[in-house]
Amino acid sequence: MRTILVIDDNHAVHVALDVLFSLADLRLLSADSPAQGLRRLEEDDVDLVIQDMNFSADTTSGEEGIALFRTIRDRHPDLPIILLTAWTHLESAVALVKAGAADYLGKPWDDRKLMTTVNNLLELGEANRALAERRAGERRRRRQLETQCDLRGIVFEDPASERLVTLACEVARADVPVLISGPNGAGKERIAEIVQANSAVRDGPYVTLNCGALPSELIEAELFGAEAGAYTGANKSREGKFEAADGGTLLLDEIGNLPPAGQMKLLRVLETGRFQRLGSNRERQVKVRVIAATNADLPAMIRDGRFREDLYYRLNVIELRVPPLAERRGDILPLAEQFLQGERRLSDAARTALLRHRWPGNVRELKNAIARAMLLGRGENIEPEALGLPGAAPARAPGDEEPDRETIENALARARGVLSQAAIELGLSRQALYRRMDKLGIVR
Repeated sequence: MRTILVIDDNHAVHVALDVLFSLADLRLLSADSPAQGLRRLEEDDVDLVIQDMNFSADTTSGEEGIALFRTIRDRHPDLPIILLTAWTHLESAVALVKAGAADYLGKPWDDRKLMTTVNNLLELGEANRALAERRAGERRRRRQLETQCDLRGIVFEDPASERLVTLACEVARADVPVLISGPNGAGKERIAEIVQANSAVRDGPYVTLNCGALPSELIEAELFGAEAGAYTGANKSREGKFEAADGGTLLLDEIGNLPPAGQMKLLRVLETGRFQRLGSNRERQVKVRVIAATNADLPAMIRDGRFREDLYYRLNVIELRVPPLAERRGDILPLAEQFLQGERRLSDAARTALLRHRWPGNVRELKNAIARAMLLGRGENIEPEALGLPGAAPARAPGDEEPDRETIENALARARGVLSQAAIELGLSRQALYRRMDKLGIVR
């Protein structure tokens, strides 16, 4: 049975509410003073609090109610609180709602309105508890992951990122090539570092080559090395990345830019561990763990004849897909805090602006936005205008994808049920959020 604690010095209030709540199969706990109410909260499991604003006969300022509210909020930050107040204290009640109170009702109250508010808050409370339990489980899994794996300092909170990092740690132990796919700036290099750091060759060399940063005629020389005179400008012999990575890991970034001849030679190395330097007939043997990364659509390139299908399947024994930042919004604020390095703080408005932005440039764009704000922002708090985020519209444009049930419930939980704040985070008007909640059957 769900329990409601009523803190009020008027006995008639307790009697009236006891009758009202008993009809809805709700249990009422009574306290006639702030001190007794706080003791009841420590002794009993309470789902909701209804509190008066004044307790002394000669006091009408509402200060006692404000102090009680703040104490409950400090000790039980997720507990919903309804304020009972005379209309003369409306301004104080509104201020407390902004500080986190669930609602306020004037005396005498309307039974129907009170029960609607109570039922909605109890339903939301159950959803919040389920969400809190889920997040507690996520934190436990993350701590366990941190003790079992070297995460290279990666920051994440979104469940999608947790699944990705967990899979990266698992596949790291297998001696097979790994393909990491995802858009530019999403963090593919960090996932590659985790794979290398948790592999059997973590103590060996870790060598990287960006295949998109070199002319196609030089990529083979970079990969496999070259003898003196093998090409114009090759005045002396040089070892390639495979030789340098022998006994360790080689990350081939932007693998889709590898020319056809290089693709063929790479396939042979993956299959046999053997290759020749350019301009040499002597075969060399290496043992290298290869990680390939790409932002390209390799299956489409195969259909177009620009990428070898056999190489794709040799590289893609296990694929790790890094989602764009827009698909792991739970990472946005933790990453922003990391980039701030404790030097400044984000205002509530700035946090909302970060959550509303679509992040087409992914983590790289977020890092640049924070760097800009650090340079241009004034004062201790960073405000939205310092972030310089284009296209952060106040509401979703027609045709934009609507948020699903989980996204809305998570936003409501972060906003502690304050619909206007959740609407801002979701990029919706309050009316649009109401309609979406009604459509999905989410209780207001």
